[in-house]
Amino acid sequence: MNLPACSNRFFLPRSLLAWCLLWMVSLAHSTPDGQAVLRFDDTMLKEPLVHPAWFKISLGDLRDDVKQAVASGKHGLMLYFGQARCAYCEQFIEQDLGRPDIANYVQKHYDTIAIDIWGIDEIVDADGKTYTERGLALKYKANFTPTVVFYDKRGNAVFRLRGFYPPYQFRAALDYVTEGFYRKETFRDYLARAEPGLFFLQGGLSERDFFLPPPYNIPALLQNNRPVAVFFEQGNCHACDLLHSGPLNQDSILDQLDGMQVIQLDMWSNTPVIRPDGKRTTAREWADELGIFHAPSILFFDESGAEIMRIDSIVQYYRLWGVLDYINQRAYRSQPDYQAWRLSQRKISQ
Repeated sequence: MNLPACSNRFFLPRSLLAWCLLWMVSLAHSTPDGQAVLRFDDTMLKEPLVHPAWFKISLGDLRDDVKQAVASGKHGLMLYFGQARCAYCEQFIEQDLGRPDIANYVQKHYDTIAIDIWGIDEIVDADGKTYTERGLALKYKANFTPTVVFYDKRGNAVFRLRGFYPPYQFRAALDYVTEGFYRKETFRDYLARAEPGLFFLQGGLSERDFFLPPPYNIPALLQNNRPVAVFFEQGNCHACDLLHSGPLNQDSILDQLDGMQVIQLDMWSNTPVIRPDGKRTTAREWADELGIFHAPSILFFDESGAEIMRIDSIVQYYRLWGVLDYINQRAYRSQPDYQAWRLSQRKISQ
């Protein structure tokens, strides 16, 4: 097993350094548990989720919620956008917030408010504008639940995570926001400092028949009038291995990928790439410009070269199949709201 490296010579906060070391130990001694965090059944839950008892009830105006949090000595708010029967939300609540150190950290620094992405209740955002819960979810592009948005002491939304991330990455995000690193560097750079040398370890990418060979000239691919899917991965990547050995081994997923043009890039390499806009760059530079920090991340581009959406968090079979189906049906042309489209598809199937 290849483990992430941690070093205090990169001047990481002691809390993040300690967490990184603990994560290494947990991986070394409990591989089955680590796999359980990343591999789970993502079908719709039979019973609705119950939020942790320490979640707060919003006052109805996030400006007041921020003031109340600051008055109690906290850094601001953590808004959790979720769905009642979302398997990824369940993983977030159980695997991330279910860990005492993370739960204690969140409660110490933030008031946490749950937002139902289908809710019709009105809420005033920190900018003074009134939204339904659904409208607020659309504002923050919560295509995938859970989505977490952090507000600082002034009520500014300063950072967003979409999807479920393993505990060590979510804890890193907490430190990134709380310690104010978002003011001076990207989360991608911050994580790279927490895992120096990880992407230079020996180990290639998973080779698959559906990946097109170089050269990676995306404008040329777009002339074929088919969507382009770009897989950003890295060597020695457990999450990448699970994606390839799991969902990407399913015939229904492979059938969906047949309708696309698919390329694979090492997100830390100097592999030449011509971006959709025609600019020549490298895989590493492009990943940096796109803000890619999670491996694997999958980005989808339409026939004009515009990004349709991305999956940049842990993904299992049903979420991946749903996104591929959305892209292949060109549903984004008439319905840019992916969640609303998925809901309409479920109603049709019923």
